[in-house]
Amino acid sequence: MNGGGFLNDFKNAFSRPNSAHTQLIIINVVVFLFLAIFNVFSSVLGFESVFGFVYNQFSIPPVLSEFITRPWTIITYAFSHSLSGIFHILFNMLVFYWFAKLVIEYLGSDKVISIYVLGALAGGVAYLLVYNLVPFYANQAHLVSGMVGASAAVYAVAVAAATLVPNYTFFLLFLGPVRIKYIAGFYIVLSFLGSVGSNAGGNIAHLGGALMGFVFIKQLQKGNDWGGWIIRVITFVKSFFVRQSNIKVSYKKSSSSKSKQSSSSTRQSSSKTSQDEIDEILDKISEKGYDSLTKEEKQKLFNASKK
Repeated sequence: MNGGGFLNDFKNAFSRPNSAHTQLIIINVVVFLFLAIFNVFSSVLGFESVFGFVYNQFSIPPVLSEFITRPWTIITYAFSHSLSGIFHILFNMLVFYWFAKLVIEYLGSDKVISIYVLGALAGGVAYLLVYNLVPFYANQAHLVSGMVGASAAVYAVAVAAATLVPNYTFFLLFLGPVRIKYIAGFYIVLSFLGSVGSNAGGNIAHLGGALMGFVFIKQLQKGNDWGGWIIRVITFVKSFFVRQSNIKVSYKKSSSSKSKQSSSSTRQSSSKTSQDEIDEILDKISEKGYDSLTKEEKQKLFNASKK
């Protein structure tokens, strides 16, 4: 990947279209830096208990009775990371960047946000279920302090991309070209094998997020957008912070202007793409790759991603 392009993606990330991946990365980095800096000062000044309280607001506990005292952690955990080193957040954000860019290319920015949030929720639910319903994990729950990390959300995005365009190729260091379905499959197998290890809960959450990514794309291909409510909630919250213009401009349209508008409306109506057409295009991508699309098909997919 082009280093300049990578850095350019982060410039004016919150004002550019189709930049959900950079926005989410920035949020994760800001939370990480806030907690890391707070940890340093609280340690030096002897306020470790205060830091512990704040950190717990981002960490999802395994025991249900404790979770219900801070239910918001089912989403906040996916925006925080371990402070024991840089590699946890670095690895998550790099993988997320590569796969999220791919999803945005085909489906648009809103779908990345939806998959990320749904993956986090699915991972959190899977984590809570095993530690409260499965005896093997329930017996170990008292040894687990909680879970942080965007991995479940990242797995959801990665598997979603692999489900959408399984034969898309990434060029990996030392390995060369590898189809993303094999990359996603490799991570899933690793998490399954680790589901009885020292990070059992985290790996269970990974599998929950991965399953959500797969189901989300399959449902989307059937015309069901499971993440629509997430975008509506975000839009509603944004409406309280983004000032709407009260200035209304009115003018009299000439007959020629009306004629042009009518002609434009006709063209827009005729250019609408049905869900069946989008499904056929996605199937074609899955079988033959994005480059096999005609210019018209690429335009239809681009238009559909902006809806």
